[in-house]
Amino acid sequence: MNTLEKIQKNLDIFSKSERKVAEVIIESPQTAIHSSIATLAKIADVSEPTVNRFCRRLDTKGFPDFKLHLAQSLANGTPYVNRNVEESDGPEAYTHKIFESTMACLDVAKNSIDPFQINRAVDLLIQAKRISFFGLGASSSVAKDAQNKFIRFNIPTSCFDDPLMQRMSCINCAENDVVVLISHTGRTKSQVEIAHLAKENGATVIAITAKASPLEQVCSLSISLDVQEDTDVYMPMASRIVQMTVIDVLATGFTLRRGSGFRDNLKRVKDALKASRYEKAPLFPE
Repeated sequence: MNTLEKIQKNLDIFSKSERKVAEVIIESPQTAIHSSIATLAKIADVSEPTVNRFCRRLDTKGFPDFKLHLAQSLANGTPYVNRNVEESDGPEAYTHKIFESTMACLDVAKNSIDPFQINRAVDLLIQAKRISFFGLGASSSVAKDAQNKFIRFNIPTSCFDDPLMQRMSCINCAENDVVVLISHTGRTKSQVEIAHLAKENGATVIAITAKASPLEQVCSLSISLDVQEDTDVYMPMASRIVQMTVIDVLATGFTLRRGSGFRDNLKRVKDALKASRYEKAPLFPE
């Protein structure tokens, strides 16, 4: 049963104010999807806490999560593109939908992520003698972004997006090496095999992946993400942005944990890059 069907089925058990929200959504679900919580509350003539309470009654984590589930219930989307985009959408519509769905996924991930997992991952990265980032397909771009962040931290860092190179790298793993595996589904067989191989050779394995996935179950530590995106059918979009945000979180935690003195090293890296760039002022006459 999708979200819109749940609303219609439960009309009789909602409170009076919650029913006002339900009726507004049933009358114009597209308006609800593209409204802020304040706007929807005003249309329904209820308070914002009432809207949040209504969303939780439908087993969602809050208004952004509710909008995501509502959008998914309205359309099957365009196969191999995006589940929120229709074939008939013009530039304004699909631009708005992509931004809205991405922001909703980020908000859901923010509210579901476990700070303990983040803190423990930062602990392991701080203590690592070498860090490797592995990803396949869309997740390979996230792994490369992670290498770009962590290579500034004066620690040996590598990135591989080829399963054979990943395997060879794991054979050479040792104690205090950390391997970070990035996979939205956590169901890619080679990534699960790589996790086993890295652990057998003494490495600590961190996964950035889906909850209760095969990859999560075999890793030393998992940063579990709840991202409602079926990448078996649609192009990976929001899931990739969420993964990159988690990398930013880990890089920030790493920097803060090293203390203010470590930032001098980051300054030297930035200074070394200045010579490769033009000044902000125009250099050439028009």
